[in-house]
Amino acid sequence: MRIFVTGATGFIGSALVPELIQAGHHVLGLTRSEAGAEALRKAGAEVQHGNLENLDSLREGAGKTDGVIHLAFNHDFSQLQKNCDDDRAAILAIGEVLLGSNRPFVVTSATGMVANVDGKSSTEDSASVAWNPRVASEETVKVLTTRGVNTCVVRLPQVHDTRKQGLVPYLLAVARQKGVCAYVGDGSNRWPAAHVSDVARLYRLAFEKAELGAIYHAVDEEGVPMKAIVEAHGRGLKVPVVSIQPGEAEAHFGWLSHFAGRDMPSSGALTQQKLNWKPTGRGLIADLDDMDYTQA
Repeated sequence: MRIFVTGATGFIGSALVPELIQAGHHVLGLTRSEAGAEALRKAGAEVQHGNLENLDSLREGAGKTDGVIHLAFNHDFSQLQKNCDDDRAAILAIGEVLLGSNRPFVVTSATGMVANVDGKSSTEDSASVAWNPRVASEETVKVLTTRGVNTCVVRLPQVHDTRKQGLVPYLLAVARQKGVCAYVGDGSNRWPAAHVSDVARLYRLAFEKAELGAIYHAVDEEGVPMKAIVEAHGRGLKVPVVSIQPGEAEAHFGWLSHFAGRDMPSSGALTQQKLNWKPTGRGLIADLDDMDYTQA
């Protein structure tokens, strides 16, 4: 199949494009730059010039393909509300092109979107939480599903290798700035994780199954304790690891305080069963220990 991939030159997209091509698919990748276009061509993909704000470029890419995997998202969290509004507009623009066609449309969300109850891991059936503005993305998908668009959602945890790890690099940036690696309270709050190679394979499987209205959790490790993450940074940076009180979190972490002390364990058991998805990649702490901490 010919698949339009937004975010095709990003962290996950750079792993997904070869995954799709090796499985026999053809990829049309969205990029805003000539460097991105060259990377796509080298990977064996076609190029769609544009970006998330250029809705016509999204409509054009969706119109020329057999389905869409939507990965692109602006990760400048200082303007999260705007980014979520842009994502909603992008999803709508693509969805309108796919109306009445049964072509698969895989949309990206996050496991942090859903609520944990009594310390238990969230699941694919868990309800969304209102405090996170990215809930707009999943709400838009529900609207499109009721209109007959063949949509499904992949919720991401901390997707990692030795270069990037979801929100974790922002913790590292704060540690470099402050000279200490900090966790909140006893650091027992947990973040789920999965290796980028496993996540790329899950996106392919979700697209190929094309189950209307499905929600998938790209989760391997259900919950890595924040203290363990911070201690890995401390080993890499060779700086002290300290505990701070919840009342100090905002001053220390800034916008990241909304997540730094939050317990967000999540399960991907249903997804693994439904898609026969068996993660084989390294764990988050192993990748953090093998990072090159001399790089900014």
